[in-house]
This record gives sequence, structure tokens and C-alpha cells, in this order.
Amino acid sequence: MKISYNWLKQFIKTDWDAEKTGELLTDLGLEIEGIETYESVKGGLKGIVVGEVLTCIQHPNADRLKVTTVNIGEDAPIQIVCGAPNVAAGQKVPVATIGTTLYTQEGEAWTIKKGKIRGEESHGMICAEDELGLGESHDGIMVLDATVKVGTLAADLFKVENDEVFEIGLTPNRADAMSHYGVARDLKAGLLQKEISLELITPSVSSYHVDARAYKVDVDVQDYEKAPRYCGVTISGVKVEASPAWLQNRLKSIGLSPINNIVDITNYVLHELGQPLHAFDGDRITGNKIEVKTCKAGTKFTTLDGVERELHEEDLMICDAKKPMCIAGVFGGIDSGVSEHTSRIFLESAYFNPVSVRKTAKRHGLNTDSSFRFERGIDPNLTEYALKRAALLILEVAGGEITSDIVDTYPKKIKDFEVRLSFDNAKKLIGETIPEETIKSILSSLEIKVNNVTEAGLGLTVPAYRNDVQREADIIEEILRVYGYNNIATTTKLNASISNSSRFEDYKLQNIIGNQLASQGFYEIMANSLTTPKYVELSEDLNADHNVKMLNPLSSDLEVMRQSLLFSGLEAVAHNINRKRSDLKLFEYGKTYHQYTEAREEHKHLSLFVTGNKTEERWNSTANPSDFFYLKGTIEVILQRLGLTRLKSSPNTSDVFSEGMSFSIGKKKLVDFGLVKKSVLKHFGISQNVLFADFNWDNVLEMAKHNTIKFNAISKYPSIRRDFALLLDNKVTFEDIDTIAKQTEKQLLKNVSLFDVYEGKNLPTGKKSYAVSFIFQDEHKTLNDKQIDKIMSKLQANFENKLAAELR
Repeated sequence: MKISYNWLKQFIKTDWDAEKTGELLTDLGLEIEGIETYESVKGGLKGIVVGEVLTCIQHPNADRLKVTTVNIGEDAPIQIVCGAPNVAAGQKVPVATIGTTLYTQEGEAWTIKKGKIRGEESHGMICAEDELGLGESHDGIMVLDATVKVGTLAADLFKVENDEVFEIGLTPNRADAMSHYGVARDLKAGLLQKEISLELITPSVSSYHVDARAYKVDVDVQDYEKAPRYCGVTISGVKVEASPAWLQNRLKSIGLSPINNIVDITNYVLHELGQPLHAFDGDRITGNKIEVKTCKAGTKFTTLDGVERELHEEDLMICDAKKPMCIAGVFGGIDSGVSEHTSRIFLESAYFNPVSVRKTAKRHGLNTDSSFRFERGIDPNLTEYALKRAALLILEVAGGEITSDIVDTYPKKIKDFEVRLSFDNAKKLIGETIPEETIKSILSSLEIKVNNVTEAGLGLTVPAYRNDVQREADIIEEILRVYGYNNIATTTKLNASISNSSRFEDYKLQNIIGNQLASQGFYEIMANSLTTPKYVELSEDLNADHNVKMLNPLSSDLEVMRQSLLFSGLEAVAHNINRKRSDLKLFEYGKTYHQYTEAREEHKHLSLFVTGNKTEERWNSTANPSDFFYLKGTIEVILQRLGLTRLKSSPNTSDVFSEGMSFSIGKKKLVDFGLVKKSVLKHFGISQNVLFADFNWDNVLEMAKHNTIKFNAISKYPSIRRDFALLLDNKVTFEDIDTIAKQTEKQLLKNVSLFDVYEGKNLPTGKKSYAVSFIFQDEHKTLNDKQIDKIMSKLQANFENKLAAELR
């Protein structure tokens, strides 16, 4: 938000420089992000003075140039070569002296230098309007009034306004500071703490009166919940034209483009007092009637930007007897605004329900200065005053007369907030005792009324425009920010207690697994928990009735909380693939949200997404696409890292997978994983395979907590490996071999591995060859060949008897 310092000083007459004022505003919670210089004329006409042309003769070496001598108020006249056809002796003209910087229409700077033009010296430049930034004419030099004194600074003559503009990073809760008056109110309170007492000057409306009751517009508010207060008045005989310079400069300084004097006044009062206004062309109000109501869903309405919009049944509209004219508090209609032909207006000032305005603005993707303020809550008691202020300003800049009484529909007054402040609680939160008189002074400076005083605390009435101050803690925050955070002493002693923390804390396990995945080439993603309700249509496992819906959605694509991490992850996959990054390994920690009949539930998940090649393409290696078994191995490593090894696998029945598996321990399902269906991928425009794993992180945490880690000392004695090449029936699995081997030798056999499988030529039909390795180790002594041969003989015998195996 931009605040003009010159404008601010109309409310509070401070002589502080802008930087010092900015520091105080920052201390008050209105953080100044920067201070910019504004000049009504670029460059401020620095170095431009009024000169008098004494002589003007033809240039000896150029037909279109003149050689002039010009008095600029110095000891001697200067010679200037000028190419303007209208230059003549006796004229008063603006002169750019040596070293002056001028600007082109495109904003490029150039500097006046001493030089020679066709052999004649030139010590400055006689300027045209466009060269000074005072107009667009370049037909000739600018000829000034003959009474102007030579040597007068052009900046003084043309009343160039120089200003300093604060860029305030306004927090959403500070609706009271969304105007120059609101900022001045805070500044007054801050200065008072520094023992500088200044009056807060409010524009007078005492001269407001009705000139003639000649043009009345009836107002019918049909929805008081959405429009608690609505005011209006008519003004006739106005002349719509460009605004005066002072008004244009005020708006330009804060980044607004002037439109015409009527619209500019509504914008001026908006930024002056924080009250949005709207001016309707009176001749376009059918039936001389204003109806504040909602319209039928699907009603077409064209806004000022020329876009035809389809209205929602809850959009509050300002209508005449036949048609909608304006989206209340958001945007005007193209057919009811003020134009150059307007001669009478209906001026609106209202207080609209903040939630209603926000929903409407978001539905239509609109963000205007008016909606910005209505959404956050303006002062409902300022409505009529702002209307009078704007009406008087319109009479000043556009003429006309007030031709009706003010219509003010306000059936149920919005009450101020009653809050009780405990001195003890204030001391606890602030950390030190602030004198009671100082507290009362601060609150009074913020227009918070002290109703009663006791030894324990204060009874307070907070004005309705401070909708962010409704609790005792809010009052204490107000006291502290005005008193000054920097004035609170820092203690020299720090007390801290040591708390017991489990090694199975959620964040610790997340960090462990996150670091492990990162070391394997995975990148972490963080997706929005808000999503579109259409995604539930992609899976029969999801139910639209279980969507947690937002009361005030930002857009139609962010209406509900997600029920699955799959779709937000696929959005990230598609985004990367569309940017030529097709080899992806991603993971995300996040929650899913579900609305059930009994209650809402949240569940934490870890999701993995793998697509493309396992590694980047290299000259010395071929492409190695990611597959189901790569994802399965990654999942097993994760679970092993958490000590979860006794996994039970089962087919996955989720309809988002074309093929998949699940891992469980007991009745607790830990993870579902597999290849995502082509139909789901097609919805996101993904043509390559995507592997997806969904960990139920809540179950993983629970099982990890119950897992007991056992430690074994590393053996001092060597291990011994022996191999078998077994000819087996095709139906025999490695699991069968592993089971028989471990039953045969339970103490010394440490590991059984399958390192080669052969099927095909030179083998009998229905047979296959397994190459199996066995690792033996004794924890107490070194094994010898005799012991190993005895065990191998037992293994061979059992394989032959139970599996009909043959040694090859």
C-alpha cells in the first residue's frame, strides 16, 4: 500500500523527515518496505529557469537555426542556438542551463552540455512543452507570460510537486490503516508516546447542505445481511472533465491514473478515508430506483473491463428497476459508469459484509481497491461522513448542486466491541509493568474508550472499525506496539527446562527417511492441500461426499482439501515433464483430509513418484528405465531403515494402479505401491509410465515405535561361502530352497542367496537351474572344511529328498 507523505501531512502537521517518520511507522507495526520520491514533473524541472530573449538573428551557416542571446538573471546574457520557428526577441521562455537533465517521452535521460552547432557556440537550450514534461506540444518553444520575472525557477513557476511515498507492507489484520487517515491516526499515537502532541485534522463537512430536492433516487435494500448499511445522494449539473492538477498529483503519487474528476474524487476519498464509493450515471438508472439484492444464478453481466461474467446466486448486486448495474463492493458495470456526457450522478457509500464481498471477488477473479478494503472490514460509522466529504469535493471540481437528502438505510447498528483488560495479564504477556496512566493514554490515543477503572484492570470499548481487536490479548498487543517493542528490556537470565524426547518423534523419522531418499536421488516436493473436487472422479476409492469443502474458496480449482496425495504429485510430474525433465524421483510428506458422518479426519502420508530412467543418460551406459522392482526395492530399504522387516505382501486392489502390491505388518497396512493406470495419467497429459507409492505414515510411526532393535557384536571369526548348482522343477521357488536350508542348519548358516537362474537349451523340459550360495559362520571359533562338508551333505540330501533336486 502506497502512502503519500504530503497527503499524510494534511492530517497531521509533523515536521519530521520521511525517513524518521518511516522508522516510527515500522515500530508501530506498519512496516515501511521502501520510500520513493515522486515528482509531478519528471526531474522536477531542476536547472530550468525563466529567461528573456534579447536578440534573435539568423544562423550564418543554417537556414532553420537562429542564434539568440538570452538573459537568465546572471551577470551576462548567454548565447543559445535554437531551431524553433517561433523564437523571437522579447519573449519570456524556459531555459535549460548547462548540466540540466531532461527526459524523452520514453523516459530516457539526457544532459544539456556546452557545445557548438554549425560553428556557433550554444550554452543551453530554450525548451518546448514536451521537452519539459509539461505537455505534448513540440510545434515550437514554450512562450511564457511577459510578466514573469527573469531568473524565476521553473519549478516554482509551474508549482512542481515533490513528494515522498511510503510503501507499507500492510498485514491483513490492519484494516483500520488502509487509508491516509488511518495511518495518520497511528502516527499521532506513536508521536504522543514520544511526548509530541499533534492534532489529528479531519476534513470538515460542515458546509454540506442540500441545494434543491429536485432529483430523488429511491433505495430498496433487500439483503441487510450482505449490505448492513447503504447510503446514497444525488448530485446534478456536474461537468465531467479532467481533474485539477492537485487531484491528479495526489493520485499519481500513489500509482493511480486519473480518469475524470468524478471518478478521481471517489478514488481520492477511498485512499484518504478508506471508504470505497461508487458514482452511477443518474440518467442510466432506470426508474430512478436502486435495489440492493442478489440476482438469479447464470445472469449475464458485463463489468467495466468489458468482460461478460456469469453471476452466482449469492453475488450481491446494485440494480436499478430493470437490470444489475454493479457488483456490490467489487466492480462497476460498463453501462452505468460516469462518462463525459454525464450531468447528474447517484453517489453510493456503503458497508458491505466482508465475507460476501470476498467470496464474490474470488469467484470472478477480481481484486480491486474497493474489494480489498471491504473484504477486510471498513468503518461502518464512516459511511455517511465519507459520502458528504466526496459530495463536497465533487461540487468543488465538477460544479453542480446536491439535489436530494441522503438516503441512509442502517436498520441494525454494528456494535463496538466490549473488552476487559487485566493489568496482571498485561504484565505477564509484555514481560514488565507499564504504568497504568501510560496504558490509558495509549488506549485513548487509539480511540479505544476507557469505560471503567479498577485496581485489577480496565473496562474498554473498542470501535467497530478495529475488527482485529476483540480479545484481551489484542488489547495488550496494541499497547505494546505503541509503547514500543524496543522499550521492553531484555532479561539477562535465560531459563530453560530439558524435556524428554523419543527417538521415534515424527519429525526425526521424517528427517531420517527424507535424507535417505535424497541420497538416492529423490527430490522433495510440497504440494497445496487444496485441490479441485473433480479429482475424486478419477478413482472409485474416493467419495465426493468425503470432501472437506472450503467455505471461502480462492478459486474453483482450490475448493476442497485433498483426499489423496496422488493427484497433486501427478501435477508436479506433468509440470516437470512439460519442461523436458522426464527422469523424475520425487517424494512428499503430506496429509489427506476426509469428511465422514461422525467427524473429520486427517491422515499423514509419505508418497513416492518414480518415472523415466533411474539415472541420467551417459556416454558409457545405456538407458535404464525405472520399473516396479526398483520402486519395490526403494520401499523395502525405507522400511528396513525403520526396523520394519517382517513384511507381509498382498495384491493391491486400488483402482488407480494397473498392477500393484501392499506391504503390511499384522493388520496394519504400511504402504500401497504400483504402476499408475494409463487412464489416470492421461488426465494429466502424461504419456510415460509413473510408479507411485503411498505410505500410511501414521501406521509406519506406530509400528516403528513398537519395533525392538537388537544388537549383535561383530564376529571375530571369518565366514565361509559354498555354492550349489541345482537342477530343479520349474515350480520350485527360491523361497522353498531358503526355507529347507535354514531348517537344516539353524546355527551356522547365516545367509542364502540366489545369484544365477538358467532356463533353456541343454536342460530337460520343465527344469531350471538355480545357482545358490550359502554363508556359514561360527561366533566362537573358525570353521574347518570337515564341518562345512558335513553341513553341505545334509543340505544336498534334503534338497534331493524334498525338492527332487539334482547337483549339476
